Amino acid sequence: MRTPILEARKVSRSFGQVRALDNADFDVYEGEVVALIGDNGAGKSTMVKALTGNLALDSGQLFFEGEPVNITSQQQATALGMEVVYQDLALAPHLNPVQNMFLGREIPRPGILGHFGFMDEKAMRASAEASFAELGGTVRSFTAPIGSMSGGQRQQVAIARAISWADKLVFLDEPTAALGVVQTKNVLESIKRVKAKGIAVVLISHSMPHVLEVADRVHVMRLGTTIATFNAADTTVEELVGAMTGALDKKGDAA
Repeated sequence: MRTPILEARKVSRSFGQVRALDNADFDVYEGEVVALIGDNGAGKSTMVKALTGNLALDSGQLFFEGEPVNITSQQQATALGMEVVYQDLALAPHLNPVQNMFLGREIPRPGILGHFGFMDEKAMRASAEASFAELGGTVRSFTAPIGSMSGGQRQQVAIARAISWADKLVFLDEPTAALGVVQTKNVLESIKRVKAKGIAVVLISHSMPHVLEVADRVHVMRLGTTIATFNAADTTVEELVGAMTGALDKKGDAA
């Protein structure tokens, strides 16, 4: 049997009297797109924060490539090969796409100039352009500030940045929210290309058609726990909504 890249077993987390995670399970495999869905307050965001080192657990265990792991920071998650694209994108609006992609990871110029803090802008630009070409993405300008670009282009920059640095797993939090039809299509195509590279994707989304278009499996959360797992090819929007709302309590078949 295959071993998940990342797995959560019976994880719990409370905020005061609120049980945000309640013995919840989760897993994702190499080269797989897994959707994490649920109504507002179902525990999706808490689960992602726990999986990526941004939130401590009260109980339960995480496993990375089959080994127990305690992920206590975003830096540790990054070192394991995981990247997160949050809904707010975490981009610096006054910087251009290249600067955003290499923010905190700048490439120094070779020789003495690099020693004095000069950056190799040519190398960073070439790497950024290659990342966009690989994902089939487009950007209006590599020199214009991100803040002057459309939501779809900013989204693609954030995804390209994550893919450039991740070699195991990427989390995408509502990547198509508030985007137009063409922009949404570009983002969904980017997800398919990421999967083709063998990188796992965890997609958090309220759009069931988008979920069924790109996901291999769907984890459904309700009231802080994982209540069903479906093969995307064998389910419907109606079945997913029924599981989310409690109208359907049947456990889906795992991949």
